[in-house]
Amino acid sequence: MSKVEEFLSKEEEQEIVEAIRIAEKNTSGEIRVHIEKTTSINPYDRATAVFHELKMDETELKNGVLIYLAVDDHHFIICGDKGINDLVEPDFWDCTRDVMASQFKKGDFKQGLVDGILRAGERLQKYFPWLEGDTNELTNEISKG
Repeated sequence: MSKVEEFLSKEEEQEIVEAIRIAEKNTSGEIRVHIEKTTSINPYDRATAVFHELKMDETELKNGVLIYLAVDDHHFIICGDKGINDLVEPDFWDCTRDVMASQFKKGDFKQGLVDGILRAGERLQKYFPWLEGDTNELTNEISKG
């Protein structure tokens, strides 16, 4: 079994999917988590490519957020689309990264992901509140590469 499959237990994965559901409940924003073993290119470039592969750049309000992890490389990137990036505080993603990294350093990857997801969800709710007729445009499932 690859390290990607061992990175989180099935129960932890379900807790992360539930955190995404909760975070998206009051917003039109979309949050995804993508986990892969390694990347041979710059992690930010890879995260950007995954963002496009997962069609996160196709949300109506450009308010998708991807949390990308390359587990063997010990890299993670948070990518927000233009709609959310134009509105959040300049240091928002860095602060979110720091919150997540503090959990990751303790080996609690599930909690780090949940914390980052819920924090992103709060900002999405602030700037992109759920409106009548909003639909979940993207799956909440964790994607793996």
